[in-house]
Amino acid sequence: MTTLLRRLWHHVSARRRGQFGLLLVLMIGASFAEIISIGAVLPFLAVLTAPERIFQLPAAQPLIRAFGMNSASQLLLPFTIIFGVAALISGGVRLFLMWASTRLSYATGADLSISVYRRTLYQPYAVHAARNSSEIISGIASKVGQVTGTFSNIINLISSTIILLAILITLLSVDLVIALTAFAGFGLLYALIIKITQSRLVVNSQRIAHESTQVIKSLQEGLGGIRDVLIDGTQATYCEIYRNADLPSRRAQGNNDFISSSPRFALEALGMLIISGLAYMLALQPNGIAKAIPVLGALALGAQRMLPILQVAYMSWSNIQGKKASLEDALKLLDQPLPDYADQPAAKPLQFQKQIELKNFSFRYTQQTPLILKNLNFAISKGSRTGFIGVTGSGKSTLLDIVMGLLQPTEGTLNIDGQPITSINNRAWQAHIAHVPQAIYLSDSTIEENIAFGVPKGKIDHERVKQAALKAQIAEIIESWPKKYKTYVGERGIRLSGGQRQRIGIARALYKQADVIIFDEATSALDNETEQAVMESIESLGNELTILIIAHRLTTLKNCTQIVELADGGIKRTGTYQDIISNVRAGSSRPMALN
Repeated sequence: MTTLLRRLWHHVSARRRGQFGLLLVLMIGASFAEIISIGAVLPFLAVLTAPERIFQLPAAQPLIRAFGMNSASQLLLPFTIIFGVAALISGGVRLFLMWASTRLSYATGADLSISVYRRTLYQPYAVHAARNSSEIISGIASKVGQVTGTFSNIINLISSTIILLAILITLLSVDLVIALTAFAGFGLLYALIIKITQSRLVVNSQRIAHESTQVIKSLQEGLGGIRDVLIDGTQATYCEIYRNADLPSRRAQGNNDFISSSPRFALEALGMLIISGLAYMLALQPNGIAKAIPVLGALALGAQRMLPILQVAYMSWSNIQGKKASLEDALKLLDQPLPDYADQPAAKPLQFQKQIELKNFSFRYTQQTPLILKNLNFAISKGSRTGFIGVTGSGKSTLLDIVMGLLQPTEGTLNIDGQPITSINNRAWQAHIAHVPQAIYLSDSTIEENIAFGVPKGKIDHERVKQAALKAQIAEIIESWPKKYKTYVGERGIRLSGGQRQRIGIARALYKQADVIIFDEATSALDNETEQAVMESIESLGNELTILIIAHRLTTLKNCTQIVELADGGIKRTGTYQDIISNVRAGSSRPMALN
């Protein structure tokens, strides 16, 4: 656990570390306030029971002279005030400590949550493709939240330890033997409880961490496929999947809560037994009652402060242990490396005047999987229209992911005007690119915000949005709606048809004003007439625009400069639309199997 906490501390900013240092100073101040408040009870109770003894003490003479007191009864008011002020100061300091520690814990948790999200967004595409999004969502929404609780528990544990030491020192000054006996009894009981419950807390923490991910996964799958769920009537199946994940998680959380809270009841009973036993022992001594009352009062007040603090310390420790597995998962996300460009200003576009070239190019996803693309060599001239065809699994989408800089070649290079694309200049190349996938992602916001996707609402160029919609052949439909570009599309564009969603995706690419647009079967949901109108509009944009298209229909590619057919990890054939059509008519190929 110590190693995990060191790793966590490494991710805390310098500013927060300084604030934790100030908090430590405040904890020490709170411990002195406890000493004063407990110490003040001794003279207060002594004045109540035997004021004459206090009146004759040499230590009390400066106070007596300062207030001009003539009798012992006059001591009661000032000592009452002193005791009350000490109690108020102690309570105020502890209240302020609680406020500061809670505020700092949650502020640090927010920093870490933002850091996880930021580091996750900056990970390469291959990393995102290899893992389940439910793990990330669970990590950010749940497990990083538990890290906030870990900070709060650590602060409580440190604070409780410091205050317990202060209380122990104070009680030792009252009665050495009695204080050691009481503290040892309570301490041994908690040590025994820790020994018994530690392994169970760890097991529960692993269950909670695992099942919280499964809960998110079951929600995503059930709600993400809601059409099929409703049609197939499989609600009961998904409810059972959710129940099998949620119930064990909540049961484990409940067990941990019981383990962390239950010792206090045994300690309260034990505390009463110890105090009653000590009272009996003191009462048997000469002048026992008069002498015992101030000591017992101090011990009772000390125990009243000590027992809750001991319970807080134990609860903090048990909560830290109970969240160990979630902390490990959150640290894996926090340890994700950031690329060099993360803290740099937006990259200026790389010079692109001549061509995109793939040279001796091969790719595989992992060392254990076969090559998807093998030793490709071809070039795409600037301003050209290049189409890609091939059967499923031939590597069309993978090839375009590599051209977009989302994946890095296993062998060979991607060159732009003869300059190899590396991790250093990859962002500068991506500044040229807009992507229109087959499945367009739309956020639950307005048409305007979806076309200008990723642009802050206050910085959207409204005229550019309209021009992009016009070129994507959807402006007429949008302007027929009552709220026009302010119309909300619903979650994932559920209120729009498939064709409308894809045309908004095309408008999004045109809004970006990129000079390389990649269509990955982006017009597959459009009817022939609309697809033709969209493609003709794109054709009219000028020769400065380079277009790469994976098409579902061969007719989509009729205006392409060249068509590349992929098969068996390589280039089977390149040619114009007429060349491909001629081969089809001759029966030498089946390029219509494009999906």
